Amino acid sequence: MLTKRIIPCLDVRNGRVVKGRKFKDVQDVEDPVSLAKFYRNEMADELVFYDITASNEKRDIFLNVVERTAEQINIPFTIGGGIRTVEDFNKVLKAGADKVSVNSAAVLRPGLIREAALKFGNQCVVLSMDVKWLSEGKWTIYINGGRVDTGIDALEWAKRGVELGAGEICLNAIDSDGVKEGYSIELTRLVSEAVNVPVIASGGAGKREHFLEV
Repeated sequence: MLTKRIIPCLDVRNGRVVKGRKFKDVQDVEDPVSLAKFYRNEMADELVFYDITASNEKRDIFLNVVERTAEQINIPFTIGGGIRTVEDFNKVLKAGADKVSVNSAAVLRPGLIREAALKFGNQCVVLSMDVKWLSEGKWTIYINGGRVDTGIDALEWAKRGVELGAGEICLNAIDSDGVKEGYSIELTRLVSEAVNVPVIASGGAGKREHFLEV
């Protein structure tokens, strides 16, 4: 069994960490580097930063946040949001990140996963999936910060992403995000059984028992 990791996932907008519910009603929280240092001191195993509006606004990633974070913490961290090219991967890794998460751009151009994995290694490529349950019994992929329904089946996309070279999956359950009622256990189980790489459950934790359940 793989060692379990506690990984705070921090949403960033305009250089600040924000908090929302189900990808909506976003409110300002804190400076990202200050929170990174806090979680490091609280013994987090890793960190993830998502620029939640970069893809929708078609702008570049916040390299200044990456550089400042790398100077202040000594635990691995992943950066996502606004990653569209292999050169974006290169910039983020050079700025100090350990891994790069790709979401919308990979859906629009799946070959990006393979290109990045070949250049930097599978261990650097995290496939981030924003997933929502549809009433007809299907988990579907959303992009652009949860704004656009692609109609793509989540399990099929997870399997394809790993085949292309993703070394890890970060599973963002939109319906559970910020609700604090527990992770989407069924979704996490289905994806974990479908792929042979680590799966990070994201969205829904509200108490210690939720970590044990997932």
